[in-house]
Amino acid sequence: MSGPLRLRAPSGAHFVLASASPRRLDLLGRIGLVPDHVSPADIDETPKKGELPDAYAERVAWEKAHAVAQSHPEAFVLAADTVVASGRRILPKAESEEQARACLKHLSGRRHRVIGAIRLIGPEGFTRSRISVTTVAFKRLTKEDIETYIASGEWDGKAGGYAIQGLAAIHIRFLSGSHSNVVGLDLHETHALLAGCGFRYGEGDA
Repeated sequence: MSGPLRLRAPSGAHFVLASASPRRLDLLGRIGLVPDHVSPADIDETPKKGELPDAYAERVAWEKAHAVAQSHPEAFVLAADTVVASGRRILPKAESEEQARACLKHLSGRRHRVIGAIRLIGPEGFTRSRISVTTVAFKRLTKEDIETYIASGEWDGKAGGYAIQGLAAIHIRFLSGSHSNVVGLDLHETHALLAGCGFRYGEGDA
């Protein structure tokens, strides 16, 4: 019996995911890509003074990939960063109920952008990148909407204080662009990037 199709790196090279995000690992699995190693990058993700959201996302994705590639010089290393932006403002990854509540109040009834930067470093150090922008709008949230979502705990560690793949989805009235980008990785852009570097589908282990 044939095994499932797997997306494989060229010439038998290893593929490394430079992320601790279970969402990115799950998303890659949906397109048949199973990393040989998962190696989260330990970098300072503090935005620089005056740094715009797009530039911030691209810089952080590059620094994550570069940091991990030092330990895997013969592998393909993929890193990504997801930023929730309101105008020029970068919303934080919520680390407390108060922070999540502030993000939701700010996003209530407004459109915002979710910027996903993708960076791939290959063997011999060549690098490729893509950026994806999705526009998202919440309905006007009531106090009850916000407090129910806070109670769910889904906001913890999420950019902008919400996870679109969970309860927050009932409050999204508009989305333009890639849904998977909002979850954590634009699958269309990621596959296009990898395919351009020679990744191809083949039968894997059952």
